[in-house]
Amino acid sequence: MRILENSNYQFTTARRKGYIFSAILLLASLISLATHGLEVGIDFQGGREFVIDTTEQLDVTEVRSSLAAALGTEPEVKTYGDDMLLIRAVITDDVTVIQNAITSAIANDFPGSNPTVEGTYAVSPRFADDLKRGAIYSVLGSLLVIFVYILLRFEWRFGVGAVAALFHDVTITLGIFSIFHGFVPFSLQIDQTIIAAFLTIVGYSLNDTVVVFDRIREYTGIFKSETYDAIVNKSINNTLSRTMVTSGTTLFVVTVLFIFGGEVLRGFAFALIVGVVIGTYSSIFVASPVVLELRKRAVAAR
Repeated sequence: MRILENSNYQFTTARRKGYIFSAILLLASLISLATHGLEVGIDFQGGREFVIDTTEQLDVTEVRSSLAAALGTEPEVKTYGDDMLLIRAVITDDVTVIQNAITSAIANDFPGSNPTVEGTYAVSPRFADDLKRGAIYSVLGSLLVIFVYILLRFEWRFGVGAVAALFHDVTITLGIFSIFHGFVPFSLQIDQTIIAAFLTIVGYSLNDTVVVFDRIREYTGIFKSETYDAIVNKSINNTLSRTMVTSGTTLFVVTVLFIFGGEVLRGFAFALIVGVVIGTYSSIFVASPVVLELRKRAVAAR
């Protein structure tokens, strides 16, 4: 399936507009991250897990709303077994007080559920620090491996362009999480699931970028009489149909997941929606223009 057949959009000519747009998004993201911060989940902050047994299966969304009012903070609520709930929350009060608050809230809002605490487990700050460190290392490590891969397959300029695009995508997606947390009707807590979403975004963005890079390398050998600007622009236009179809179908799937996947998966799906859009944009207006600018500087320095 091909759309935008024989397109000839002047992407390289408009790259400075892309620089301005990206700079605005990056600046807004960095300011929000520095001032507003992120909503960090129990995985990276420490807290308590409670296993609650009930005599009937309860809706986790309704339980979450009930406990948010009782605890003063929105906990993470998942089904656990047949009629049990796993409740995870960042708490500073006495554990017994929190247990009583949880069981009382569920008993009052769901008559006949007869909630009982089957077990409590601590997520220590030390364990949370280890997870946080592991998440940072995994993202930085993936960027390093990607740079080396691009360096070996293409050349160093392409590696710089790919890493710049991935840094752009991850920073802006984190910034959007920072800007919107507390203003949207679903959780934007950063937990292990969201880290998995970010690694997925990195892989998706890289795939888009490598396709464009591969076409640039191919066309450099074919159209030797044309300028590098024209080759880059021709390469982006030639892969535009593939990019739009791939991004469109992926967006459709993750949007369906966002709408119908339930409260637990909503933050994950939201991250993927933002990441796919930003990743598609960056492969055209960040990665390729960086390669073009570096090539121009190399030629000018000769």
